[in-house]
Amino acid sequence: MNDTTISRVYLRNLSIAPRKVRVVVDRIRGKRVEEALNLLQFITKLGAEPVRKLLDSAIANARNNQGLDVDSLYVKTVFVDQADMLKRWIPRAQGRATKILKKNSHVTLELGVK
Repeated sequence: MNDTTISRVYLRNLSIAPRKVRVVVDRIRGKRVEEALNLLQFITKLGAEPVRKLLDSAIANARNNQGLDVDSLYVKTVFVDQADMLKRWIPRAQGRATKILKKNSHVTLELGVK
């Protein structure tokens, strides 16, 4: 069985917190491409749409650059890392301020051939 990485795509600085995107990518890890696209279509989380577009891009790269059939592809690796944070302040009582951290994500997706 040939188990090599065919297509690797990145999504940088997605403005959704990593823990929210990990819920979505954990559902598609190791699945066939058709099954992963079907799952992402019906997941109601905010991170499902950007991950679906990323998967579509990886499929297009594999089809156009290597000339592979989509039926033989599966999601080999997908993971989410934390990107830079936007640091903001909100005023609180008695002259204090509280820090707000707006977290961003980096998503990496690899396709393989079974």
